[in-house]
Amino acid sequence: MNKRERVAAAFKGLETDHVPVSMWKHVPPQYWGDDDRFAEVQAQFLQDSDVDFMKLSGDKYFGWPSPVLDGIENAEDLFRLRHLGPNHPYIQGQIDRTRKVVKALGGACPAIYLVFVPLSCIRLKIGYPKMMKLIRENPEAMKYACNVVADDLKVLVQGLIQEAGVDGIFYSVQNGEENRFTYEEYRDWVTPSDKKVLDYANTLSDMNAIHFCAWEEIPNRLSVWEDYKAPVISWSRYFDIMDIQEAKKHFGCTVWGGFDNRAGTFLYTASKEEIEKEVANLIAQGGKSGYILGSDCSIHDELPVERIRWVVEAARQI
Repeated sequence: MNKRERVAAAFKGLETDHVPVSMWKHVPPQYWGDDDRFAEVQAQFLQDSDVDFMKLSGDKYFGWPSPVLDGIENAEDLFRLRHLGPNHPYIQGQIDRTRKVVKALGGACPAIYLVFVPLSCIRLKIGYPKMMKLIRENPEAMKYACNVVADDLKVLVQGLIQEAGVDGIFYSVQNGEENRFTYEEYRDWVTPSDKKVLDYANTLSDMNAIHFCAWEEIPNRLSVWEDYKAPVISWSRYFDIMDIQEAKKHFGCTVWGGFDNRAGTFLYTASKEEIEKEVANLIAQGGKSGYILGSDCSIHDELPVERIRWVVEAARQI
């Protein structure tokens, strides 16, 4: 199998010759202002790591760029949020840059692009404390704003897949920590806009992955995402479900993960021989169907890419 065949089979839950491996880093800020250089950095990462598919970075395009959110204090002001439209630099800029990244990769492997859920797009602009203040002050206002953002994200997703040429999206769902919302609050306030984007993406591609993010290092209330469907779930093994077979059964699809991404943990400190043994251990747990080897979340800058390549090479020996 080549990379594209291997990854396509894994996304379908079929047996693969080797378990695919994919980990990712953010692109350093010094490259955000130059789309060509940004593309070169991601292509270089592929060459150096030899991962089976790329999760492409959305760096620079995180917080939602509406002036309504600048210094916002009152939830009622969220009702003034309006669509950016397809020509806005936030949308067209990501499509244009990603087209360059895909071209730089040269078809060497599949690529999926990071898209945050609507509430996270707003949170990345105003911060968690204000997000929580506003949503509790007026849930309907935040639901309205998230719905507007979701409409624009659908335009972005369509452009990424149909114009830029990515194979699917890496949909990062957040805000599900056990201490943030009750089940009922999340399903009422957050789920509708989450799924509006996800369900649309699934009409455009069968190579989407959902990332159940636990970057706050608090376990997620996984039940709020029970009907979020995609061929692959990237989950936080070190915060939510440790056992890989249990994760496969719980999510009912191919799962992607295995290594702790946090600085100073095993992947950062172990010897090559120890990493090779752990790769064999993880693959023995996950099997060669319905499993992709990766990490809980983004790898930190200080990890030498060589260590990711050790994981890749070890997986190809099993």
